[in-house]
Amino acid sequence: MHELSVMDSILKVVLRHAASNGVEKVVAVGLRIGKLSDLVDEWMQHYFDYLSKGTVAEGAVLKIERSPVIFKCKACERDFPVEMAEIRTVACPACGSGDITLIAGREYYIKNIEVV
Repeated sequence: MHELSVMDSILKVVLRHAASNGVEKVVAVGLRIGKLSDLVDEWMQHYFDYLSKGTVAEGAVLKIERSPVIFKCKACERDFPVEMAEIRTVACPACGSGDITLIAGREYYIKNIEVV
């Protein structure tokens, strides 16, 4: 159900931009979602379809791109990607330090809006 509130927020942004630019029809919304996000693609589209009924975004397709999980090592300042299967045992591949900070992987944002 988390997807419902996220899609509501995303739709509001899409509609605000559509209105301010005189858009008649939104055909697609490009989203970038971090791999650590618990948002499910099918449910995002389902809730977007439900919420956008009767708006210029009705029928728009969500184009979802998943962004990698990236950590930064506090010891050597190196950024490095981590696969989901390795998430529990993360250490810096350069120096071996476990003193790391998540810098990407939980985000979600609108990349673009396709209109006609």
